[in-house]
Amino acid sequence: MTGTKVVFMGTPDFAVPSLEALIAAGCDLQLVVTQPDRPKGRKGTPQPPPVKTAAEANGIPVYQPKSVNSEDSTDKLNNLTPDVIVVAAFGQILRKRVIRAATIACVNVHASLLPKYRGAAPVTAAILNGDNTTGVTIQKMVRKLDAGDIIRQRSTPIGPDETAGELAARLAVLGAELLIEALEDLMHDRANFEPQDASQATFAPALQKSDGKIDWRRSADKIARHVRAMTPWPGAFTFLPRGQRPLRITVKKATSREEPKAGEPGEVVEITGDGFTVSAADGAVLVRELQPAGKKQMAAAEFVSGYRLRIGERLAEA
Repeated sequence: MTGTKVVFMGTPDFAVPSLEALIAAGCDLQLVVTQPDRPKGRKGTPQPPPVKTAAEANGIPVYQPKSVNSEDSTDKLNNLTPDVIVVAAFGQILRKRVIRAATIACVNVHASLLPKYRGAAPVTAAILNGDNTTGVTIQKMVRKLDAGDIIRQRSTPIGPDETAGELAARLAVLGAELLIEALEDLMHDRANFEPQDASQATFAPALQKSDGKIDWRRSADKIARHVRAMTPWPGAFTFLPRGQRPLRITVKKATSREEPKAGEPGEVVEITGDGFTVSAADGAVLVRELQPAGKKQMAAAEFVSGYRLRIGERLAEA
């Protein structure tokens, strides 16, 4: 591994452990390619992606093209003649001319057990669908989305209360370990390339902010999974009608309750020291932590006291 010429492409926190693993393995990181800085916060101040921060801390050159598929970008990569291009949650789809810039292989660290959950949001999809197990795949990249041959794959159980953010953090570390194993196989010409069964492929498209909206007409189990799957982004949200403008509430922690609670979907049917219970299509959901718009995250019991929530009030979609 020492001296292996690598171009790394990644953007969010998920990609940082893979970059750090490559550095620790002694690879020659020729270039880190990441998305442009994006405005954040109320002031819209441009903020660097986590991968950029990690790369600069290690003295690695950073390149932030609007499109990695542009002629200038492709020329830049071809001039480097990397042995391997490693992609981890980069955020842009690569064309063939970029993939072929690697002299040995272009590989991707993907947070699912492919061919399940191809696409941008595999961690969210696994939780939403109630899977007990997920994992990481190192695949050889091809032009078709997440359809390349599997080089290595490893599974892990999903915790019953694990959020998408927590699970993604674990998978990032697992993926970094698996990446080094896969690169060892590639560099020593012992990699096994297992074709995916396309008939078993499922897809997990990118999330939109509107996907966080809670539908209280769904089952209690599905709502509780929705809260976990949408945490930290885009957040599972609902509205409490108060005055002329409904109060937006982001639910941070919630638990499904099997016992039926009399009430319409979205209706607050019980208030206890643990929080407040909201009726669903079947059963109910105990809301334990939340964040009102413009406020800090708080225990649901604190919200009940501060906002004088009452049994019979009804949460709504808007």
